Amino acid sequence: MSTSTIEKPKVVSRAEWLAARRELLAREKKLTREYDAVRALRRELPWIKVEKNHVFDGPNGKETLADLFAGRSQLIVRHFMFGPGWKEGCVGCSFASDHVEGALVHLEHHDVTYVAISRAPLAEIEAFRKRMGWSFKWLSSFESDFNFDFHASFRKEEIEQGKVFYNFEVQDLPYPSEEVSGVSVFCKDASGNVFHTYSCYARGDEGGLTTYFYLDLTPKGRDENGPTYTLADWVRHHDRYEAGGHVSPAGRYVAPATETEVA
Repeated sequence: MSTSTIEKPKVVSRAEWLAARRELLAREKKLTREYDAVRALRRELPWIKVEKNHVFDGPNGKETLADLFAGRSQLIVRHFMFGPGWKEGCVGCSFASDHVEGALVHLEHHDVTYVAISRAPLAEIEAFRKRMGWSFKWLSSFESDFNFDFHASFRKEEIEQGKVFYNFEVQDLPYPSEEVSGVSVFCKDASGNVFHTYSCYARGDEGGLTTYFYLDLTPKGRDENGPTYTLADWVRHHDRYEAGGHVSPAGRYVAPATETEVA
């Protein structure tokens, strides 16, 4: 729980507050129109045909990328940071996934299927999903190149060289994890061809975090003031808020007693 104090701004009359609020409203409306313009450009992006036959381990056995559409024409894939042997998923990806459940029924009735994909073996995924109480479909790409092809995982040699392709460019600095988060979107036509239409990483999927929407309305805002200046300053797995510990730069929970990453 954050303990920072609020630096109270000047206190004014109701009339002065209304004038300031209307000025801010003009800025908010301008930003909304810009968001609308960016969304239109996103829909106009060209597509890439997916030629590789990616196969995943899921609760229904082996499934291809085309199978995951489940009779719909659009598919959203959450690249969930959960590597082999981790035994639990990244704190940030877990935070994002806590916001998904209520949207599923609405997405499914608007021609969109949502799934999560991680490189961890299916048994580890299922154990963690059960612990978290999530119902969305979650598959393993442990035996697939899917995560590497969509730049959600890095091979050992990439990390050792200190060069990884992330967020659409080569990053020269050493990356703290072999797994990263992100979202990729696919479309399937009437002939069964699958196309990659969009991906986003880093803060690109932040709009799905309704917790942030509400925090941004409050005087303290996100209150992420160190040491990482990210959600790792305060977010925990939803069953660990009273457990202490901290979150590493790689997004892994570190228990207070051992001060080692959960493995």
